[in-house]
Amino acid sequence: MSAAHNLEVHGTPFEHGAQHERTVERWLRRVVELLAAAAVVAEVVILFVGIVARAVFHQPLIWSDELASTLFLWLAMLGSALAVQRSCHMRLTFFVSRLSPRGQAWAETLAVGASAAFLAMVLHPALDYVQDQAFAQTPALGWSGSVRALAIPVGCAAGLMSCALRLARHDWRDIAGVISLIALIAFGCYLAAAPLTQMGQGALLVFFVGFLGAAVVAGVPIAFAFSLATSAYLLSTTSTPLSVVVGRMDEGMSTLILLAVPMFVLLGQLVHVTGVARVMVAFLAALVGHVRGGMSYVLLGAMLLVSGISGSKTADMAAVAPVLFPEMRKRGMADGELVSLLAASGAMSETIPPSLVLIAIASVTGISIAALFTAGILPAIVLSLVLGVVAWWRAGQDESAPESSPKPVRAPWSQVGRTFVIALPALLLPVLIRSAVVEGIATATEVSTIGIAYSLAIGLLIYRGGLTWKAMMPMLLQTAALSGAILFIVGAACAMGWALTQSGFSHDLAETMTKVPGGAIGFLLVSIVAFIVLGSVLEGIPAIVLFGPLLFPVAHQLGINEVHYAMVVVLAMGLGVFAPPFGLCYYAACIIGEISPEAGLKRIWVYLGMLFLGLIAIAFVPWISTGFL
Repeated sequence: MSAAHNLEVHGTPFEHGAQHERTVERWLRRVVELLAAAAVVAEVVILFVGIVARAVFHQPLIWSDELASTLFLWLAMLGSALAVQRSCHMRLTFFVSRLSPRGQAWAETLAVGASAAFLAMVLHPALDYVQDQAFAQTPALGWSGSVRALAIPVGCAAGLMSCALRLARHDWRDIAGVISLIALIAFGCYLAAAPLTQMGQGALLVFFVGFLGAAVVAGVPIAFAFSLATSAYLLSTTSTPLSVVVGRMDEGMSTLILLAVPMFVLLGQLVHVTGVARVMVAFLAALVGHVRGGMSYVLLGAMLLVSGISGSKTADMAAVAPVLFPEMRKRGMADGELVSLLAASGAMSETIPPSLVLIAIASVTGISIAALFTAGILPAIVLSLVLGVVAWWRAGQDESAPESSPKPVRAPWSQVGRTFVIALPALLLPVLIRSAVVEGIATATEVSTIGIAYSLAIGLLIYRGGLTWKAMMPMLLQTAALSGAILFIVGAACAMGWALTQSGFSHDLAETMTKVPGGAIGFLLVSIVAFIVLGSVLEGIPAIVLFGPLLFPVAHQLGINEVHYAMVVVLAMGLGVFAPPFGLCYYAACIIGEISPEAGLKRIWVYLGMLFLGLIAIAFVPWISTGFL
């Protein structure tokens, strides 16, 4: 009895401490969520009001871009903190997932601890950066630059507190091990500073191959792996203050073109919730669902249509797969075939506007986003035809299909007409988005708000799907978290790219690539292989943001059209992103389809192989990319 009593007495403070931590974490999350959601809504309203004032009343608001830019940095940093709270930051989990449960727990602690280490390291330089920006003033609003820059230390502080509260739930032995490892690495960098400096560009291999590679393989979020490698390199081999890293991250995240990212992420969720994607799929199924491989054609067509709205591959697959997979299973398609086709269609549609990767390319290379959007349609159609041929050949080849599978029946023309009339408002959405940009009503950054307003209107007045006030908050939070994760990667990659440029690596890389045998053709082939590998390891946007500024000038020097080169590298990167065993989006397709990853490992290579041949054809026929420019 006494022992039990002692346990109860001594356990009480720990229970109170844990309860206090949960309370603090709950309130911190609530504050960040409310601020992030408010920032998303404010951006939508500001951009839409700006369009109406300019296009309808012919009285442009001179302050709207400044306010949108200021709020955008706050949205990016609050979203990145929210992504920390929700574990939404992109990371490579292929190797970690193969560890024992004990090893996986340690790797999770390392991921959180490494993120906390960077946020703690950069917090004071971020405050210095705010003071530096205080001397700047916005022309229209007259606000100090510190109002905008303050978002960086606030976001870092919120992320750091979130990491600390998450670490408190981990095993103390794992925490001690991670702290010891980080301290050992920091001490090693301090002791080796002089030899590393003398190595010159050889130090790049230590930090951006060894250190960065080890961090990514260990499951550290990619954005924080970039940031830690860059900071460690600058602190060990240069006298550059970390406030420069903060400034470069700010510059990378603040490109106004990137404001399209959260807007299109929100639009993609609205398309799913309001039923817009569902009625599109229903029309396509009624039209061609009865022919050989018909439902596969429906999936390909639906991915093309939805990709032109949401801009996010995960949102595209989430909108299409739950609607189509049950019927496709009824018709005898095996799970491995389903996930293979879904993943291949995601890689196929990477260039369909408004692709987030195209937006990222425009932001880091200066290529016209309107030109990229125009060029991206035909390559995706070519690859969809390639996949259509594969789907036709694979139809009926599945030995696991049950003999009792129902034969597809042609839908009556009355049903086709009825589904078309129902889907017509939804089918007009991609046309509306494209026309608004072409006619000059809205920029590519603003046009998503027109799509949001239109989706809300048809969702509430026509389709009356699951759109309720209660459903809006989760969509806003998901938009903020996913956007914050993407934008933080862009900022980290820009800082890393700046460090590589200052080291002279960019110049040396350009010289090496210009000497690739075969001239422009050899460069294209090497780029295809490189971006397939980069896409599988770093995911799409980090690979593009990091290496785009380095390779696009080389392409231009070799006489390759930059828009054509953009199509080639984006599609190559898409192959890597969806290729097992490393491709992150392949596993996203498996999760969305509720299918084991092993089911598609043998079947997907036929689809990816044909996509690769289609990509080679696009690379050798530039007109496919530039014919409509």
